[in-house]
Amino acid sequence: MLAVPGSVWRLLLVGLVFHLVYIGTVFDCYFTSPVVHGMRQHSLERGEAKRLVLIVGDGLRADLLLAKNGFSMIPESPEIIAPHLRSIVETRGAFGISHTRVPTESRPGHVALIGGMYEDVSAVTKVWKTNPVDFDSVFNQSSATFSFGSPDILPMFARGATPGKVATWCYDEHEEDFTKDATALDVWVLEQLVDLFYNATSDPGLNARLRGEKTVFFLHLLGLDTTGHAYRPHSKVYSYSELLQEYMANIEVVDRIVKQTEELFRQFYADDETAFVFTADHGMSRIGNHGDGDPDNTRTPLIVWGKGVRGPLPDTNPSSHDEYSAPFGLTHLVRRDVEQADVAALMASVIGVNLPVNSVGVLPDVDPTKPGYLLPREGEKTQAAAALVNAKAILEHYRIKHEEKKTHSVFYRPYTFFSAAAESGGLPGEAELAAIESFIRKQEYFQARLHAKELVDHTLEGLRYLQTYDRLMIRGIVIAAYIGWIAFGAVSVLLPPSQSSSRAFPFHLATTAVLGGFWALFAKQRSPWSFYIYIIFPCYFWDQAIARGAAPLMRYMRRSRVVSLVGNALRGVLVVAALQSMVAGYTHRSIWSVWFVAIGVLWPLSSWPRGFFAKNRYLCLQWAAACLCTAVFPLLSVHQQEHVGFVIVGAMAIYLTGFAGMLTMEHEEIEDGDRFRAVITALLLETALSLMFTNFIMWDLRVKYPVSRLLRFSGWVSFVAATSTPFLFPAPKSNPHGRVLSFFLGLGSCFIWLTIRVEAFFYVAYFLTLYSWVEVETSLRIFALPPKDAVAVSPTASSEEEVQEEASTGAEDVKIIPAKRKVVGRGKDGKVVGVKERPKDAKAAKTKAKGAERPKDGTTYRPHVEDLRIAVFFLFFVQVAFFGTGNVASISSFYLEPVYRLVPVFSPFLMATLLIFKIVSPYILLATMFSILNARLDLPPFTLVLIALTLTDIMTITFFLNVTDTGSWLEIGQTISFFCISSLLLVWSAGICALGEVLMDGQPRGLQSAIPKTVEERIEAARRKYRLQ
Repeated sequence: MLAVPGSVWRLLLVGLVFHLVYIGTVFDCYFTSPVVHGMRQHSLERGEAKRLVLIVGDGLRADLLLAKNGFSMIPESPEIIAPHLRSIVETRGAFGISHTRVPTESRPGHVALIGGMYEDVSAVTKVWKTNPVDFDSVFNQSSATFSFGSPDILPMFARGATPGKVATWCYDEHEEDFTKDATALDVWVLEQLVDLFYNATSDPGLNARLRGEKTVFFLHLLGLDTTGHAYRPHSKVYSYSELLQEYMANIEVVDRIVKQTEELFRQFYADDETAFVFTADHGMSRIGNHGDGDPDNTRTPLIVWGKGVRGPLPDTNPSSHDEYSAPFGLTHLVRRDVEQADVAALMASVIGVNLPVNSVGVLPDVDPTKPGYLLPREGEKTQAAAALVNAKAILEHYRIKHEEKKTHSVFYRPYTFFSAAAESGGLPGEAELAAIESFIRKQEYFQARLHAKELVDHTLEGLRYLQTYDRLMIRGIVIAAYIGWIAFGAVSVLLPPSQSSSRAFPFHLATTAVLGGFWALFAKQRSPWSFYIYIIFPCYFWDQAIARGAAPLMRYMRRSRVVSLVGNALRGVLVVAALQSMVAGYTHRSIWSVWFVAIGVLWPLSSWPRGFFAKNRYLCLQWAAACLCTAVFPLLSVHQQEHVGFVIVGAMAIYLTGFAGMLTMEHEEIEDGDRFRAVITALLLETALSLMFTNFIMWDLRVKYPVSRLLRFSGWVSFVAATSTPFLFPAPKSNPHGRVLSFFLGLGSCFIWLTIRVEAFFYVAYFLTLYSWVEVETSLRIFALPPKDAVAVSPTASSEEEVQEEASTGAEDVKIIPAKRKVVGRGKDGKVVGVKERPKDAKAAKTKAKGAERPKDGTTYRPHVEDLRIAVFFLFFVQVAFFGTGNVASISSFYLEPVYRLVPVFSPFLMATLLIFKIVSPYILLATMFSILNARLDLPPFTLVLIALTLTDIMTITFFLNVTDTGSWLEIGQTISFFCISSLLLVWSAGICALGEVLMDGQPRGLQSAIPKTVEERIEAARRKYRLQ
């Protein structure tokens, strides 16, 4: 492996740290944490119900619960899946859709339901498990809470509440087994509730706590989420129509549990003082995942009934229904939708406890123009009082943030609606609260609620204004940083460190002053500590770019002709257009297919030399065929279902590709050939074993037959053996493609074990496309080599050194002509502007024609125009490796179902590791192939990767500016995913390429290594070897 200078490592390290740190900017800019402290608490004087039961069907979609014939694909499925819950909606309860926010995970969903606030999106990194919550909740405001369910949810609320207030009953984590019947988890919850009531008959203390007022019961039913992941809400069990559809069956179990729970409370308490709330923390996509903003993940059911809750009302005009709820068959009843955080305010109002101090939920009854959920004893008077309480609670948030910004901002401007109060020195909203209280005293309850609604709306807008107060400044810093990184990267690649200007001190001084000014501003505003780090990067990047690159850039501008400058500008526009097309490819997957057609067909026809086709006919056809085959996969639907036949045929495609490679690849040394065939034979055997064990386990899972420990152990052994063999027993380095073939077979095990349909075909097509790409680029470079007797001339240079420098950059002004031809070009000073001496040999001729010999340390590299195109192609293959068979709109679209073949018990870290390993596999192929290309072109290590790293942030800036925290949840989730993916993919690729250099260490370098030797040359090499022995 060639030595990599410290400057290259420093650039890679700076790029890695920069991109990782700046992922946080999207959350600091768009999703700041809503948690503030110091607010006063507010509540109604009395509640309507003595106790409340919250039942959460984890992962339940609203349409599959309420729609008629929601499972029509299942033979003889009932028209009504949940008859008890539907009877409640039709006869004695209120219903609607609860709209969640991203990320649609269990922790944020339950925080919204029970705490009344939306965690910032970055809170998903807290793993939604046993982390203590740092905010208030309805549980904490109750007199006592009894909770039953998953160990992933309950403990975090118990630890965040007053000690002893929240009692929990959790099953063991190992019970969350995806290969078992998940309804057992929900039945366990009901059994614990039965035991609790039974124990209270002999425990006076427990009985007294249970019969106290303001008591909350929480039933967390995880079975639906587990079943949805394992079988998908709309999955079809092939060839086993007699089996009951798992998700539908689980909904029926949940419906029965709700009915039995209601009967238990009626028997134990013998009164009608209980209110019930049934909802979900998030939905479930068609492929059995959640986490993003897919509408199937954000629309959950909300059904409320019991004491203090109104019954069904006739639908309004205009109708409250739309196309989504039309199949419910409930269009004659009012559908009252809420935001998920509104549920916490509703529960607190029903039992009369303080609204959670961090709650920003709006009680549905605040708006007098729409039906609410409450049926209070004192009618609209209580609704008006509840609206006033809700307005006061939310206004407390604004007042705290207002005072904080007013104290610490340099030029603070309050929200427009509250500006009059700020100018007069009063508290924001003071006059509005007084007006609402006046309306209540006058018994004008409708006007009181209307004004409360207006105040709440303005307060929430004011909170958003304050939360986004620094957004413009953060955007400016981010854009300056990314553009600065592009400039810094270009200077670092194009110019050696020794070319730093001796007059850089003023730039350093100015940079220090700017940095100090921003730090002083942040200190005054008490900005987060991350702001101090963010500002360092643009200051450093621009300082280095200007100090080192200003003078060379001015010299280049003065020396270059207008035509040359315009040509380079047009190339830059084309590169930006190509990158922006990749941005569009994130939402329109067909663009990736267009790319394959463009590089596989249009690029050869428009740019390749004419004589190249005649000399490389089969290679041209191979390249076009590989691109067109790979172009098919982005056009396929991302909603795939398991198909055993495709899995088997895909595994056979991997096997046959490896077998064909073993037969066709040759080695100069006999020992190398023997070792290569031994390694590939072992990998082919392991591939066959992986297919066999995968097939056995798939059939067992499909018929719900317990997978034996021996079979699962054998599967793990075959999986680990296949994936580790190419690393532990590498193929000979004398044939780089042979070593890559070993990685292809070893990592192909991931696309046997962890595939459900066509992923293995994509893996094969992607490998063949990369192989063809390396051969095409190599052949084009060989074809473009000048003849032995050649010189380089330029009409703009004034010395041979400038001619060589321009030739090395691929400038259009430089022409390669035969040495025997007379050189007539002259510079302004009358000198001949060409390399005049006749090269002594072929190697010298190539050196003279293309500039000075490339340094192997990468410190004075001058990129060719073709290198820029290769870097753009590399960026394209990076994107395709990630999105070849996954949904570009969502990271969550990568399937979990095949993971259960190896990991049947819920283990998020191990499952994530397997999925990540599957995602990594194509990147290892890309890295090793890219290393071969880098070696054949005899470029310094990481040269092309560094070029790609400087280009990719054109995409990142676009994604950052497109991030939104408004609109549909799908749009919000997509924009966040896009930015994070764009920020990480190329950084990840740089690390993978470093691994590729290590894995391919010792491979032959230079174009000569790609030219096959003749039989005579091989015989002569063998003779020399044996003579030496």
